[in-house]
Amino acid sequence: MGTLYLVATPIGNLEDITLRALRTLREVALIAAEDTRHARKLLSHYGIETRLVSFHEHSPPSRVAELMEALEQHDVAVISDAGMPGISDPGLVLVREAAARGFRVVPVPGPSAVTAAVAVSGLVEDGFLFLGFLPRRASERRRRLESLAGLPFPLVLYEAPHRLVETLRDLEATLGNRPLAVCRELTKLHEEVARLTVGEARQRYQTETPRGEFVLVVGAPKPVERRASEAELLALLEEQLAAGLTASAAAREVARLTGASRQAVYRLALRLREHGDQLGAAGSSRASGR
Repeated sequence: MGTLYLVATPIGNLEDITLRALRTLREVALIAAEDTRHARKLLSHYGIETRLVSFHEHSPPSRVAELMEALEQHDVAVISDAGMPGISDPGLVLVREAAARGFRVVPVPGPSAVTAAVAVSGLVEDGFLFLGFLPRRASERRRRLESLAGLPFPLVLYEAPHRLVETLRDLEATLGNRPLAVCRELTKLHEEVARLTVGEARQRYQTETPRGEFVLVVGAPKPVERRASEAELLALLEEQLAAGLTASAAAREVARLTGASRQAVYRLALRLREHGDQLGAAGSSRASGR
């Protein structure tokens, strides 16, 4: 029984491939490639003569069956046009089928447009959410983005040049004008990383024809600062006033502690002081009437 190897291939620069990947591609009996023409360029560059068959999103079920039969006797490698098979490409179908049949599935990691874009964006501190390609239909795309708007993570997605402007427009409408890294043609001759906002990118590509493959890294939403309630501000002011501070000094201290507007806190302090004066006057009046 053979092993299915998921072999990462260059996302542009042909030198970005591991020694293990080259050895695996030489040793397996068969390579299933998303595009055999594209694959032959890579294999020819490294003098690899392993037999190739095509496997892409339009391949018939018979091709899956053929590859499973090959696995009964030999090791098989899967490669995509670029990067890691099984991520936003049809290699996922083979992974699921091979695993279901009990074949060993082994990743041979390497180049990835996702990690390259995340690293160079400067927008990801901890985790991020990878979306692959968004739905092509505008209504579905907007619904997907709306469902993600409240998540506190940067978003990473692929986009084709002919849909870029529409996607940027939907990103701005649903997520707001967040920071954005537009990563184009990574590791290739015309590689570019533009650090903009979503709105700036939309304006740019409405007048400039997008070219190449894009990875978009959308910054996380700014954290919403919790504001102290009026009741909380009044309680803090009472403490400061009871400690002997003037209304102005109490307002200044509470504003520093909470980040609230000093003017707004001062108005509350005057209200408190006025209320206290009224209570004091009422007490004096009752005492004099006994």
